[in-house]
Amino acid sequence: MLEQPKMNNTKNSNIQNDLNGARTEDEKSAVYKTLEKARIYHEKYLLRSNSNDLEHAVNYYIQAIKQNPKIPETYYRLASLMFENGQISLDSAIEQCKVAINIDPSNTNAHIYTGYFLQLARDFEEAEKEFKSAINLNPIKSARPRLILAALLYEKINKVKPSLVDFIRMVYYACSGCLTVLWDFASIKMMYKNITDDALVFIYKSYGGLLEKVKNSTLAVATYDAAAESTGRDEYFYNKIGDICVKERAPEIALDAYKKVLESSPYDRSALIKMATLIQTYFPEKHDEAIDCYTRILEIEPDNDKVYYELGHLYLQKNDSLPAVNAFNMALEKDEENPFYHNSLAFALVQLEQYDEAIEHYQKAININPDPYWTSIVCQALGSVYLEIKQNYEAAIVLYQTAAVLNPESEESQIAIGDTYFSIDEFDSAIKAYCDAIKINPENAKAYCKCGMALWEKDYTEEAIVAYHKAIALNPEYAIAHNNLGVIYLDDIGNIQESIEFFSKAIECNEDYTLAYFNLARAYAMLDENMKAAKYFQKAMDLNAISHDLDDDDIQYRLHKLFEV
Repeated sequence: MLEQPKMNNTKNSNIQNDLNGARTEDEKSAVYKTLEKARIYHEKYLLRSNSNDLEHAVNYYIQAIKQNPKIPETYYRLASLMFENGQISLDSAIEQCKVAINIDPSNTNAHIYTGYFLQLARDFEEAEKEFKSAINLNPIKSARPRLILAALLYEKINKVKPSLVDFIRMVYYACSGCLTVLWDFASIKMMYKNITDDALVFIYKSYGGLLEKVKNSTLAVATYDAAAESTGRDEYFYNKIGDICVKERAPEIALDAYKKVLESSPYDRSALIKMATLIQTYFPEKHDEAIDCYTRILEIEPDNDKVYYELGHLYLQKNDSLPAVNAFNMALEKDEENPFYHNSLAFALVQLEQYDEAIEHYQKAININPDPYWTSIVCQALGSVYLEIKQNYEAAIVLYQTAAVLNPESEESQIAIGDTYFSIDEFDSAIKAYCDAIKINPENAKAYCKCGMALWEKDYTEEAIVAYHKAIALNPEYAIAHNNLGVIYLDDIGNIQESIEFFSKAIECNEDYTLAYFNLARAYAMLDENMKAAKYFQKAMDLNAISHDLDDDDIQYRLHKLFEV
């Protein structure tokens, strides 16, 4: 139990004597002002546990030492703050307190702080000596050292060989400490401040909670904002503001509130998680801020595999695949049987074109199979790697079929099977797969469009037209279906005017559709409307410089041929 910092306007005589070490009255005044600022922030920190208050207090104590190194108070108070903040070791804290004793052996607080740190170091004998010295220096106002000594003896009884003498002494110091507390005005004053501060916090909490219950979120937020300003308990009240604003879908205000929590308490785990989640949900472009949140959480919980997992996905959002791979690997080090980690790592490895290793992790995820629906999706992902990268069509088909077995309602699996068969010119199998997808979902315009393409390849022109019309009926803005239907009317049926309408509609649906412009130009060329044909061939060429869908030489050849004599 340490002494709380004092807020007296009158100068303590011991401190005044120490200030005499300054060479001028101006220097004395400057030192005293610095010390008072340090005391104020120290007291605020003890009341509110606000990291900003701690930082200010430390800085002012250091400044006071630089102004006058002969003030004992600065050493033991600075030692307590820096030790609590993890900036110095226990041995360093003890040495700092001993410096204070060397400067002023009659300083009660210096002995109390030294004893306290010696007690933490389990040096009970030396700690007891320091507390007794503090008691002897001021027997009347010795409540704090007596109570701390009683606590020390209690700890000694529990950790060392129990002693009846120590027990009796513990009772004596506890009782005498309770009696002498009536004369320890510093302790009484701080107790009063604690009580009044806690009472104010309780009032704000109760009123804000009532407003939340009656669904008056606006006034509740205003109350908590005023509470944070009045009490300095930013960590609690801004957390409440953030939580309310998340519920009310006001993410900007919530984000600002969580930032204020972290300003006062940079490693508040709850606020870090809330802020990271909020950013991922509403502000995906602010991935660096979310990464910073998770990185700070890892400083608190270095073995939290879920944090590494979230970090990996954030790096993927940044298109930064290497750190993503490292993050997922770290997650797997903590939980090597987690299928989700294997799947995410595989995806990141694909981005780095490390396909063999990616396949290995996809296979591990599939073998673990935590859920048929999820595993079905992983099978499709692995099938895409075999199809597009390895060009192993058989393996791709097996994986897509496995996905279909795991999730019989997956129309995407059937479409993937159809696409694979289509790529190797097995059109009958492709048509069957597309039809299976349509059976699963008769409203799937993409399945009808793909089926139309396969039917056309088999020269089932009428059936292909029916399929494309169905796709367009389901999705009137389906540019590909319009374009493909136009090709059939142009090249198979010979209805040029009808094809122009479909090509024009395709362009209306997608103004950057290179192939539709090319086909529209072909149609006008067949009508000998060369100026229009040239216009659309040129547009196709301009777009093709970006899309690379067509052969530039073919477009140029057709364009030049329009004006041959």
